[in-house]
Amino acid sequence: MITYRTAESVSPKHPDKLCDQISDAILDAYFEQDPNSRVAIEVCGGHGQVFVTGEVTSRAQNIDIPAIVHRIAGDDLKVTVNVVEQSPEIAQGVDTGGAGDQGIMIGYATNETPEFLPREVVLARRLNQFIFAKHPFDGKTQVTLADDGKNWQVSSIVASFQNTSQKELEELVRAFIEQESLPGNPELHLNPAGDWNQGGFEADTGLTGRKLIVDNYGPRIPIGGGAFSGKDPSKVDRSAAYMARRIAVDYLKNRNAKEVYVRLAYAIGYPDPLERTVIIDGKPEQIEGYDLTPRGIIKHLDLLRPIYEPTARYGHFGEGFGWDS
Repeated sequence: MITYRTAESVSPKHPDKLCDQISDAILDAYFEQDPNSRVAIEVCGGHGQVFVTGEVTSRAQNIDIPAIVHRIAGDDLKVTVNVVEQSPEIAQGVDTGGAGDQGIMIGYATNETPEFLPREVVLARRLNQFIFAKHPFDGKTQVTLADDGKNWQVSSIVASFQNTSQKELEELVRAFIEQESLPGNPELHLNPAGDWNQGGFEADTGLTGRKLIVDNYGPRIPIGGGAFSGKDPSKVDRSAAYMARRIAVDYLKNRNAKEVYVRLAYAIGYPDPLERTVIIDGKPEQIEGYDLTPRGIIKHLDLLRPIYEPTARYGHFGEGFGWDS
């Protein structure tokens, strides 16, 4: 029986990814001045306008949010900023070391690839990066694998890129297939709706946190549901998700496992997780030996630094971040 597995990747110029990068660049700007900043920034952009909203409590001063937007997304944009201080009712639970919200966080690692990610995710992302290096525009890639239980091959590839002709895309995709020595004779769908020149905020709207599956582990792996970008690490839907990934990689290596899932769950204002499960090759057990309070996670992963804008480009895992190894 053949099993098919598909994943997609979007370029940093995709409108949703522009919003993610703006959110995280604003977070980094606050952290550069005040590592204890509390930040939750959402961005919506499209058709000549960008709206930045959220909550910030910080000693940082003179953060030029419109300049950050223009650096990432271009000059011809009207920027509206509506940022207020964090609710004191939320702060009272976080200030004592509690989680910034309730939620479920999923960590995952597999021995399929050196990145400890599903193969289809890695190939879709690497193809996207390969094309983007030559044509740095809005674009998407998608890779489908066929696996009969003994061998796998690439069944199909989809690539759509702004300002890139079908002929150019075919040359790049075939070069990638040769470079990676990919098995199979994949069906190619390159700019399947035709070549296109209008992309990014000119063609579509974007929103922070709308590419959660791309940000995580691809469609095969469940996610907790919380977005990452624009949130400081007191928000456990970001920091605990990073810690869950770190734990999954640790168990994968230490147990010589094939696949590891981690589940963490929190209640707002409460420091310790309500669930701390690791599933190693299908066998569940309780996680031991880690401080899983928000403060413990932040200290262990050194998260109070301006390190977040790069995470918003291609995904938060498998790109060599501190929680990946």
